Amino acid sequence: MPCVFCDIIAGSADATIVLSDEVAVGFLDTTPLFAGHTLIVPRQHVETLPDLPTADVGPFHQRVQRLARVMPSALGCQGTFVANNNVVSQSVAHLHVHVVPRTNGDGLRGFFWPRTKYDDDAHAVSVGETLAAAYLAG
Repeated sequence: MPCVFCDIIAGSADATIVLSDEVAVGFLDTTPLFAGHTLIVPRQHVETLPDLPTADVGPFHQRVQRLARVMPSALGCQGTFVANNNVVSQSVAHLHVHVVPRTNGDGLRGFFWPRTKYDDDAHAVSVGETLAAAYLAG
């Protein structure tokens, strides 16, 4: 079956790329909880975290950790929410970790979160470029 995340990795599907190296690719979620909501995926197609080879878990999560570290200063948020689903609530069957900017009083309660949209493509590109620059500097 075709995988939209594999298409993004291959460059055959559009995405606002935040990070890209030999281990992982990070791109903005198209229906973000908040501007800057990023999905990080391993280049290798695996469906869930348990499917990722053990030797690849550390390098993959180093990318997640780095983005979570730089996101507050890059976007002016107070912290981040980092999560991944395995099978249940996993809308794309390719391992992906959500890194979401958070601020006290942002309105998120439990796991019932309203999705938002970017103002336009330029807004998404601007947020993506800000995160990409922070990731590279971080």
